[in-house]
Amino acid sequence: MKYLDEYREPDTVKTLTGAIKAVTTQPWNIMEVCGGQTHSIIKYGIDQLLPDTINLIHGPGCPVCVTPLAYIDKALAIAVQPGVIFCSFGDMLRVPGSQHDLLGLKAQGADIRIVYSPLDALNLARQHPEKQVVFLGVGFETTAPVTALAAYQAKQAQVENFSLLICHVRVPPVMQALLNSPDNQVQGFLGAGHVCSIMGYHEYIPLSAHYQIPIVITGFEPVDILHGLYLCIKQLEEHRYDVENQYTRVVNEQGNRPAQQLMQQVFDVVDRSWRGLGEIAASGLALNSEYAQWDAEQRFAVTAINTQEAADCHSGEILQGLIKPAQCPQFGERCTPEHPLGATMVSSEGACAAYYRYRRYQHA
Repeated sequence: MKYLDEYREPDTVKTLTGAIKAVTTQPWNIMEVCGGQTHSIIKYGIDQLLPDTINLIHGPGCPVCVTPLAYIDKALAIAVQPGVIFCSFGDMLRVPGSQHDLLGLKAQGADIRIVYSPLDALNLARQHPEKQVVFLGVGFETTAPVTALAAYQAKQAQVENFSLLICHVRVPPVMQALLNSPDNQVQGFLGAGHVCSIMGYHEYIPLSAHYQIPIVITGFEPVDILHGLYLCIKQLEEHRYDVENQYTRVVNEQGNRPAQQLMQQVFDVVDRSWRGLGEIAASGLALNSEYAQWDAEQRFAVTAINTQEAADCHSGEILQGLIKPAQCPQFGERCTPEHPLGATMVSSEGACAAYYRYRRYQHA
């Protein structure tokens, strides 16, 4: 298929693999930020094509994986309220809370519905004025504009039985937090292409300059990832630290300005806790005061829920690149996709789920 096969073309993959081997003279640790990239790397065995000196670190770029336990418990507390229709993307239903998950509550009779967009949830609110319809908004800057649009339309039409439980997060602050960590091992980044399709890559330029680290905005197909790795390694070998855009067919420096303007109109930038990583300054988005009426946390009085994460899940170390999934003592034993301990085993973009699907027999 045109526009797909060309980014999986075996000869191009071999050429790029050879170029990477030719340019690499020393060990490098490179983090792919996005969970979609992690999934492709493990699915296609891209890491196994690289020199042994190249270590790929799987970053915190899976929106399901980084949604904190407290927000799952807030969602559960709202979903069991009488007269509530609770809406979410399907991959959030199996993320474990402290006691249950949304899928379990649905099996017990709670009105929990999978939707493809927050606009679907807004339409449900219009169709069921006798119900309170709540949408769980998670994800990075990629999905935040549509959540902002749902809030904007609800305000314009005064749909009063609709609200949003918001846990959107921003990528540049978590990259900065990782670089500031005393345990940091990252020497170069493959930037998240889908996020940059919305936000552009201008925010990464000062980050790259300050920390003297290359950032290559990269797509998700094997050719994209290998090309991004080549550009990143070449920079490292040449002692250059710039932002490069490999994903030119989708991304430009300034991004989608109308989407950014809508987000600025609806959201405030706030501090946000990340599952396994703790609180990161200015890393979250929340409804601003003009949209407080549509804030589900306030409407259902769940703001005070602040659940602590279980110590036996090592997802935080995995999201920081300190260990690989198979090094977790729970991997494939107490923690499987059918019975996950943490969100990195739930989402198809989670590193643990990818290793379990494609590598579990290798590590058995």
